[in-house]
Amino acid sequence: MSNQDKSGGTHHEHHSKAAEHHKHAAKHHEEAAKHLKNNDAAKGAHHAHVAIGHGHQAQEHAHEANKRFSDEHGEKSQGK
Repeated sequence: MSNQDKSGGTHHEHHSKAAEHHKHAAKHHEEAAKHLKNNDAAKGAHHAHVAIGHGHQAQEHAHEANKRFSDEHGEKSQGK
């Protein structure tokens, strides 16, 4: 398998994408907290939901980055 396949991206690119999704998730968590503090549960819930989505996307990119690393370096580099 090459460094890039149909899910797209290199090891580094997937880590970069994960970092971007973490940033978006953090911003939405802050917005959720602000709205909840102001007793606007609907907006708070919306931003919390979006934050969770970005968190899941970040997790998927981190998993893909780990797969790319294994493909490039084999199991030895993972302490096995």
